[in-house]
Amino acid sequence: MTDTFQHKGLRKKLVETIREKGIKDSRILDAIGTIPRHAFMDSSFIQFSYKDQAFPIGAGQTISQPYTVAFQTELLEVKPRQRVLEIGTGSGYQTAVLLELGASVFTIERQRPLFIKSQAILRELGYKPHFFYGDGFQGKESYGPFDRILVTAGAENIPDPLLKQLKPGGILVVPVGGENGQVMIRIIRNGEDDFDKTEHGYFAFVPLLKGTQD
Repeated sequence: MTDTFQHKGLRKKLVETIREKGIKDSRILDAIGTIPRHAFMDSSFIQFSYKDQAFPIGAGQTISQPYTVAFQTELLEVKPRQRVLEIGTGSGYQTAVLLELGASVFTIERQRPLFIKSQAILRELGYKPHFFYGDGFQGKESYGPFDRILVTAGAENIPDPLLKQLKPGGILVVPVGGENGQVMIRIIRNGEDDFDKTEHGYFAFVPLLKGTQD
């Protein structure tokens, strides 16, 4: 994978763009400035790799806008060595951001072509998350509980299995709503059945779907 001085310069500009939009966590900004986003995009879109926009990646999915990736990650408050469950690997770009923050990432993808493609890209770049092909609604109970859970698609409702797989003190970030847009929700688990929920603005994600698809 080629990463030129031009790519690095464009990443630097991208970092400044999302900083100006309000992202303050320097670790996240450093991750955005380090990860070659163009490696996660189809060749026809490489010229748009460092614009703060979402773009198609196949199978009806998109690589999220860098600001949205940074915003969700900032809400998640990831600390090194925490166990993070990611629902929706997609391109693998968000996965790379979490790994750059020092997390141990468990990522689930329901679309087999994306599952295969994102593994190849991340491994080529030297990233080593735990990959799973499966239904994100169900989470990954046998590997939980998790310190953090991140959902990267719009859910009509918050999946109950994900709440159960969140550690006490843990944080779940999920966009909740229908096809016309979602509200970004952050949930902190205080105890067995004690959850604090806060809202953090409106976004547009592809829908979170149940089951798997070949």
